[in-house]
Amino acid sequence: MELNAEGLKNLQWWREKGYQLPDFDREKMEQATKEKPYWIHFGAGNIFRAFQANVVQKLLNCGVLDRGLLAAEGFDYEIMEHMYWPHDNLSILATLKTDGTVEKTVIGSIAEALVLDSANAVQYNRLLDIFRQDSLQMASFTITEKGYGLVNGSGVFFQEVAHDLKNGPNKPQSYMGKITALLYARFLAGKKPIAMVSMDNCSKNGERLLEAVRSFAEEWVENGQTDKDFLSYVTDESKVAFPWTMIDKITPRPDDSIRRMLVKDGIQGLEPVITTKNSYAAPFVNAEVTEYLVIEDNFPNGRPALEAGGLIFTDRETVSKAERMKVCSCLNPLHTALAIFGCLLGYSRLCEEMEDPELRKLVERIGYAEGLPVVVDPGILDPRGFIDTVLNIRIANPFMPDTPQRIVTDTSQKLAIRFGETIKAYLASKTLDLKSLVGIPLVFAGWLRYLMGADDNGKLMDLSPDPFAEEISLRLRAISWESGEKADEVILPILRRAEIFGVDLMEAGLGEMVSVYMKEMCTGIGAVRRTLKKYLGN
Repeated sequence: MELNAEGLKNLQWWREKGYQLPDFDREKMEQATKEKPYWIHFGAGNIFRAFQANVVQKLLNCGVLDRGLLAAEGFDYEIMEHMYWPHDNLSILATLKTDGTVEKTVIGSIAEALVLDSANAVQYNRLLDIFRQDSLQMASFTITEKGYGLVNGSGVFFQEVAHDLKNGPNKPQSYMGKITALLYARFLAGKKPIAMVSMDNCSKNGERLLEAVRSFAEEWVENGQTDKDFLSYVTDESKVAFPWTMIDKITPRPDDSIRRMLVKDGIQGLEPVITTKNSYAAPFVNAEVTEYLVIEDNFPNGRPALEAGGLIFTDRETVSKAERMKVCSCLNPLHTALAIFGCLLGYSRLCEEMEDPELRKLVERIGYAEGLPVVVDPGILDPRGFIDTVLNIRIANPFMPDTPQRIVTDTSQKLAIRFGETIKAYLASKTLDLKSLVGIPLVFAGWLRYLMGADDNGKLMDLSPDPFAEEISLRLRAISWESGEKADEVILPILRRAEIFGVDLMEAGLGEMVSVYMKEMCTGIGAVRRTLKKYLGN
């Protein structure tokens, strides 16, 4: 059986195999959505298909919505070429439950899939047309933290960004330049209102999106590339809003065991593809059951009734508290810690790490002892209960094929938020002692030890992609992982880099502690394990 519109006509076959199906007229939905689009999403990856597209499908099934989603991909066009278009924008969601059962759903809520490519006249003109529509209420994003960046690690504009800042909204090359150009088309069509909703897993995500868009608008207005009122338009919340959000759902890389299960059912053409941009794409996605999406309720052109699908709409302060709770204390730091030490200690599955006594002590200390004291309760989610669920149910789920090697990707972009904010809170507190922190300094030391490229048994390992990995790894080569010789000389300057750690660790008073831990992790085979045991207790 093929996963496409023709194959889906055989409803009986799919139902007998246990698949939940779109319970609405897809052709009618597609036509209505294309004529009056209300929601376009940028970033057509796993979490979008597992979360937002699934929520919309549920609401289509029960009649709350009569139109679906538009999807756009602005980074890796091959995702559309290999995964969306050949399958008529259908995908399979495999929801992995803690009891070992798998809920299989054919997701059919995506009406149209496009590439955000200004060199592709047909596709780009269609996007411009969508942004001119009165009906468009929101554009949302899951493009990762890097997607909003305009400068490299040295503070220099990326080449595409510099081109767009200079040349204006005509045929932009950078991601944010293209997004701003689409907004300019909406401005020219009558200054129509819209919500630009970042749903990425990063702090103050709406503010990051606004800052990127404003940078282009300011430059274009100043250089006479756009109407002088364009900047006022994108910074007027009654016209263009940038709501903050908190999103949480684990969607690991599509796992081959899931592919084999689907193939055994008789579905053809499910082979994954590794694109030229190194994206691992498949016509299916596997995900956990748990999901949260908290959104600041600021939609100048109205919004669909997505609360009926479990999304939480509230004010910005509550979103910020929920986001900080998760990103800075109750989930993301625990993930990052497990990812770093999982790679060093030879693990290939995150769930197995929860059976490791040292690693469990590490994340329990970071979450309960070091993180909870500075968490502000958002009121809509209980922080301690959230950590309980993360450690005992979500990460511990043996049927979730998530890997430390995936999660350790781009760690340099995560440390400042996931740990730096806690350090700042300790520094600002009159009652908390910064020197009581043990787990967080161990993570910093572990990350540097990881970047040396050898695990705790001395076996060479491939490093996951990270914008600072090559630079820092090159410096760390001067250190012997067997003796720690020259460690201080190399490490201490790195620990001063607030753009990585969120604070200057030497100035904050944690640098020497990190250096000590790092040197102890560089005393031969088993040193990482010995260091964890020493400082976390036997």
